[in-house]
Amino acid sequence: MEAARRKLTGERNVLHLGDKAFPEALCNIPKPPKQLFIVGSVDALSEGLAIVGARKATPYGKTCATRFAKLASERGISIISGGARGCDTFSHEAALQCGGKTVVFLGGGCDCVYPPENFDLFQRVVDGGGAVVSEQDWTFIPQPWTFRERNRLIAGLAKATLIVEAGLPSGTFSTADEALAANREVLVVPGSITSRQSLGANRLIYQGATPIVDDDTFYDQLFTIFGCLKQDEVDVSKDSESQGSLKYLLDSVQSKAMSLDEMIQVAREAGDNISMPELMLWLTECSRNGLIAQYFDGRYGPATSC
Repeated sequence: MEAARRKLTGERNVLHLGDKAFPEALCNIPKPPKQLFIVGSVDALSEGLAIVGARKATPYGKTCATRFAKLASERGISIISGGARGCDTFSHEAALQCGGKTVVFLGGGCDCVYPPENFDLFQRVVDGGGAVVSEQDWTFIPQPWTFRERNRLIAGLAKATLIVEAGLPSGTFSTADEALAANREVLVVPGSITSRQSLGANRLIYQGATPIVDDDTFYDQLFTIFGCLKQDEVDVSKDSESQGSLKYLLDSVQSKAMSLDEMIQVAREAGDNISMPELMLWLTECSRNGLIAQYFDGRYGPATSC
């Protein structure tokens, strides 16, 4: 049987706008969908991180999509994408490899899987507790215009959209437009100025999108956008010497507002080679206990001065 004629197996639901289980995030976007056809877990339709990129992705784009999807999945963040060839496929695969949840929004109906070679991937998404979703009826054959339409759903369900590679013009670039229209954050992995696949991505950075230049900047954005992240991936236990350096760091932050980079530097000067994930968890705990506060410019400082 041809892949295009195979049907995904798993729980099936149709949610209508106004239903109690309808994702709230999609109720508040421009042109909310009237219904969603879902194969898989309805609970998977929670806000996460959208990762999208070029279909004709370069090795650089595939590597970045895999890397950042893995880092987010390891911290309990669902990965949302469109199941297309290239960066989308690598994002879904990375989430599954980490045992994370991922959601695929299709341009056609869920019984007209496209691209057909990704059928097995989509089945693994469903089997792994994720979902394959469309606003089109089960047997609707995808059309060129429906892919642009579904981009607003990818961006709308996500708290932030990470653009890995995008040409000009491109469907990926349009997803960034949809994210901005839905008042969502847009993050961008910069690329070579000579790469056609990165022309759109670099233009978005020029227009004010947040550049993701390394793991630390990515962790910083995840912490800012999603708040306290999954903690069981990070060992924050400290020996007595490290506890002393963290006490020194706390005293420093309570006396002067600091950026994340400045805090990393202060901790290292005190003998603690603290990582960004460890710092984020420490900041969450200190903020929760009222010891420090985050300011509007992203820095942390004395709670009484906030």
